[in-house]
Amino acid sequence: MTDLAVEAQGLVKKFGELRAVDGIDLQVHAGEVYGVLGPNGAGKTTTLSMLATLLRIDAGSARIFGVDVHHEPHKVRQLIGLTGQYASVDEKLTARENLVLFARIHGQRKQQARETAADLLERFGLTDAGDRLLEKFSGGMRRRLDLAASLISSPPLIFLDEPTTGLDPRTRGQMWDTIRDLVRQGSTILLTTQYLDEADQLADRIAVIDHGRKVAEGTSGELKASVGRSTLAVRLADPADMDAAARAVATVLGRPASRTPEAARLTVPLERADDAAEALIALRRSGISVQEVKVEEPTLDEVFLALTGSPASDEPDHASTGPAASGQLDEMEISR
Repeated sequence: MTDLAVEAQGLVKKFGELRAVDGIDLQVHAGEVYGVLGPNGAGKTTTLSMLATLLRIDAGSARIFGVDVHHEPHKVRQLIGLTGQYASVDEKLTARENLVLFARIHGQRKQQARETAADLLERFGLTDAGDRLLEKFSGGMRRRLDLAASLISSPPLIFLDEPTTGLDPRTRGQMWDTIRDLVRQGSTILLTTQYLDEADQLADRIAVIDHGRKVAEGTSGELKASVGRSTLAVRLADPADMDAAARAVATVLGRPASRTPEAARLTVPLERADDAAEALIALRRSGISVQEVKVEEPTLDEVFLALTGSPASDEPDHASTGPAASGQLDEMEISR
């Protein structure tokens, strides 16, 4: 085992003429949470799928704890757990039956599989619902069970592809606590997410991917600092002034402003907090009324806008780690 949980160099994946992943390098250290963010179709899920042996690598190389993904995929699968964007569990079985089934697929004997299922149900707060059919589970309970299933073999590396998509804020918070617990217990997490606050809360380091390429990497603080040490946020009295306000601010500060029309909000990164005064003077000279002004730390959303020209969103990537992909991994494990 090496200190690097993931080491990828020049990863390429093509779908016809489209290069969905175009020469990505990644290094994920053991014991950290590494976040992968990017706008629609950026290549996040495709990258994860190659690392998880679900998609063939067209060019480049990847190693999981020193094991080559292309040449030794069966060994790689013993080192990873995967939770995709869609639950891979069977709705016609109970939670306990699902976990016992997965444990048996991983080679455990009946009694061991039952003990593993009971332990995971307790660990994820699902004991009381263990004998309930999954079709009666809430979305959050299914996601927790899906994550529990990926941990049956106690993998040192866990891939989480948008693990909290569609969950309410309370359940998302519970999943965050679960992920933090996994790290405290020694797991390494590679996380893709559509939620910027999720990466901000969980990731030790973050890679920003756009058009199949890694355009930035660093801690949340480093990425925010890259677009300015602070941000001016202005709420306009009249949303119709949005275009004129954006032009006035850009002229004075020499950089474009991000717009949120539905909130009549304009934000622009600042090199110095003092630059805010220049922007406000420009708005007053243009006859634009302001209802609210804030100078605050940049957000990851502004990092996205600065680096990619578009915000992150929840549309699917070219590859999917949904039911089909998860099933493929299960079939590979059965054949092992």
